[in-house]
Amino acid sequence: MIAALILARLMFGKADLTMALNGALAGLVSITAEPLTGSNMASLFIGAIGGVLVVLSIVALDKLKIDDPVGAISVHGTCGIWGLLAVTITNADATIGVQLIGIVTIFAWTFGVSLLAWLALKAIMGIRISAEEEYEGADITETGIEAYPEFSKS
Repeated sequence: MIAALILARLMFGKADLTMALNGALAGLVSITAEPLTGSNMASLFIGAIGGVLVVLSIVALDKLKIDDPVGAISVHGTCGIWGLLAVTITNADATIGVQLIGIVTIFAWTFGVSLLAWLALKAIMGIRISAEEEYEGADITETGIEAYPEFSKS
């Protein structure tokens, strides 16, 4: 979290709470791939790298116009990959080849199951709101409450 907060401050000129929170999650995700063999300092290093990576990943995905409003791809994807690769730092029995197979397997499973789920949702109930509902705001059409009245169109 601290690494993400420092980098966000350097990059954006202010402390960014969302980057700090994503940094905390990124550190946890980064070290969770192998929490047993690393020392406290190795874990701190791996988590701090995750905190830096999450900030850079969020910025990169924004520039690429990839929709990730809460940073989940950056936290779990980017830092998950880092965590799997970092296993080879703390575990002498781990190999980069096996870790890469793990990354590809996790991606294939996640992509495949997600694709099936989204296709099923699209077929059963649709996954888009109408253009009118989008213009009016999904908060009003879905819940009946205007979430951001200060941005009212009237």
